[in-house]
Amino acid sequence: MPSSLLEPVFVQFEALLAPRAAVHPDHPLGCHRRRIPDRVVFELIVLALVYGCGYERVANRQCSDRTLRRRVRQWAKDGLAQQLHALALDAYDRIVGLDFDAVAVDGCITKAPCGGAKAGPSPVDRRKGGLKRSLATDTAGIPIGVVSAPANRHDLPLLEPTLDAATTQTGPWPPGVTVHLDAAYDAHKTQVLLTTRGLRYEITWHGEHPPVKFTRRWMVERTHSWMNAYGRLRRMTDKDGDIVDFYLHLAAAFVTTRALIRHARKTHRWPSRPTTRRLK
Repeated sequence: MPSSLLEPVFVQFEALLAPRAAVHPDHPLGCHRRRIPDRVVFELIVLALVYGCGYERVANRQCSDRTLRRRVRQWAKDGLAQQLHALALDAYDRIVGLDFDAVAVDGCITKAPCGGAKAGPSPVDRRKGGLKRSLATDTAGIPIGVVSAPANRHDLPLLEPTLDAATTQTGPWPPGVTVHLDAAYDAHKTQVLLTTRGLRYEITWHGEHPPVKFTRRWMVERTHSWMNAYGRLRRMTDKDGDIVDFYLHLAAAFVTTRALIRHARKTHRWPSRPTTRRLK
């Protein structure tokens, strides 16, 4: 994770944290081990997100795996990753601008071998534990809404929660937005849902098999590949549904911030501006 990407994300994340004293004032003995800084914990959590390894693998002398689990559980319960994702989308909208000319929605199934609240039998992996991620993107492929569910859930029931999550993160959409969907959403229920919301739609009907590059759905497929670059999302080992959503929104915040930096390099300058064209 390059510092030009990690630093601005942590600055926004740190602003969302409630102030905590380094030493708890109500301790009966008056002193105990100092609280581990949030920056140390955040960097180890990012390592777990990128590499997909367990907390025992990324823990070190500065921070134990039990502290990582406890801090992730608390941050996920507070919904900090969702707020961070919303801040990243707001910054991208103000500097670059979200493009709602074509919104694409699609699902992606990944592994969840440890089970949990968001795991179910995968229909594409011999009914092993799997996680489904329903994602909505704008025309440039920026993730504006993400919802998690067991792998055996159909894409169609997840369409409405995904649209609700997207509008919650970005605010009301401009009129005349067209939603692009694949054949999994070919149903009368989909047409009624989108028409009721005042949205247009382009659905790949059953029996049609146009290449993805000839449709407007290729950007959500590309964003799914961006999200799958994070090992934690390819193989989710956490069982708590809040923690699963925490990692999904944290990865979406990184994807959005990376796209923001790449676009802003051509129009803006700042002291920590990266010198490379590609953020590795």
